Amino acid sequence: VQLQASGGGLVQAGGSLRLSCVVSGSMDMYGIGWFRQASGKEREGVSCISSSGETTHYAESAKGRFTISRDNAKKSVYLQMNSLKPEDTAVYSCAADRAECMIFRPGADRFPKDYGIEFWGKGTQVTVSS
Repeated sequence: VQLQASGGGLVQAGGSLRLSCVVSGSMDMYGIGWFRQASGKEREGVSCISSSGETTHYAESAKGRFTISRDNAKKSVYLQMNSLKPEDTAVYSCAADRAECMIFRPGADRFPKDYGIEFWGKGTQVTVSS
């Protein structure tokens, strides 16, 4: 399984971007998560969608602003990001999660931060100017 993120760019605060993650290989059994890493900071989870697409999870920082969706027929997962803030600036990556977004669920602190992640994709840079 290979993943490739795209759609990043430079946008002003308050603007929007739509990230895409294209999956090569079978994605039906994987939740797909979006993660980001800002310069000098640890990677953090942003959002995740279950293999069926029925369940979605969001980090507190993303709730109300970001929307994750997937189209298994197109082997793609999308992250619509609205009302962007300068603190959203980071490299965004997608990943295939065998554990169905376990690390995004309440009480997941006891698990390693990459629990269930089997494949990582190359990221796309998102820069939000103030």
